[in-house]
Amino acid sequence: MATIRRLRGRWQGQVRRKGMQPRAKSFDSKGEAEKWARSLEAELDRCGSMPDTRLAEQMTVHALLTRYRMEITPPKRSAQTESIRIGAMLRREICYRTLAILSPTDIAVYRDERLKVVASSTVLKELNVLGHAIDIARKEWGVHLPQNPCRMIRRPAPPRPRDRRLEAGEEQKLLDAADTGRNPYMRSLIILALETAMRQGELLSLSWADVDLERRIAHLDMTKNGESRDVPLSKRAIETLQRLADESTADLVLPISKSSAGQAWGHLRGRAGSRNLHFHDLRHEAVTRLLERGFNVIETATISGHKELRMLQRYSHLRAVDLVDRLG
Repeated sequence: MATIRRLRGRWQGQVRRKGMQPRAKSFDSKGEAEKWARSLEAELDRCGSMPDTRLAEQMTVHALLTRYRMEITPPKRSAQTESIRIGAMLRREICYRTLAILSPTDIAVYRDERLKVVASSTVLKELNVLGHAIDIARKEWGVHLPQNPCRMIRRPAPPRPRDRRLEAGEEQKLLDAADTGRNPYMRSLIILALETAMRQGELLSLSWADVDLERRIAHLDMTKNGESRDVPLSKRAIETLQRLADESTADLVLPISKSSAGQAWGHLRGRAGSRNLHFHDLRHEAVTRLLERGFNVIETATISGHKELRMLQRYSHLRAVDLVDRLG
């Protein structure tokens, strides 16, 4: 039975049940105290226990994301990127909200405001972080919330997947531009990306100890999806690696940093006239070429490392004109 009383100029609601610790909270108005007491009693009748909402009432979104960044983010492979993303989120107005009063409307407003200044993919990532942080708080940190408000709103439509492929003669233009640049490894980086379908990070972290030129295999100990894989090497890839091996004294096959490669790529594609080409598009191109050469989706996924065939479909960009002859 709830008790509402006047105490020190405010209204206090108190709920008692036998065998449970009493709960009390003060409000500015009698109506607010009664509403809180009714809600607590309804939860008690439904669950058979009296939820402790104090932590949810005290913890702000800022405190939630800060703890999440300290405890949950570090073990992730994308820890640095996620940490930067959370740092930007901590400056948003929504971070002043406590979890107890955070509503789907608050998150919807945050979504709409962010969509005005950043891409939908960025907003999706931010909502995923916030949603997962609330889930962790509810399941592991003792924060009582009847539901996760982040799961109750419409998500922005994901951006259309890129379908950029190399045009006729464009590969040679890229290689010629690489030959005139200052970075001596860009030509090899481009060739290996097209021949192996490996990600840029995988290529830049590849060491000579992981390359078996005789068996024509490159071993990746850790990939984006957290698993290792062996990548078969084409004759062109072997020729490129053999040339690098003859000239190399380093442990890495391509001893350049990601930032150096990114800067060199920006200058290189400008010289080649491919200003709308991303380096990751070379992975799309490589996967599509494998499919065009007759590899089935399972064989292609084994080479590229895709765990979901749905994702592989996004990476393959077969042209309709190239399929006409096969239709007969």
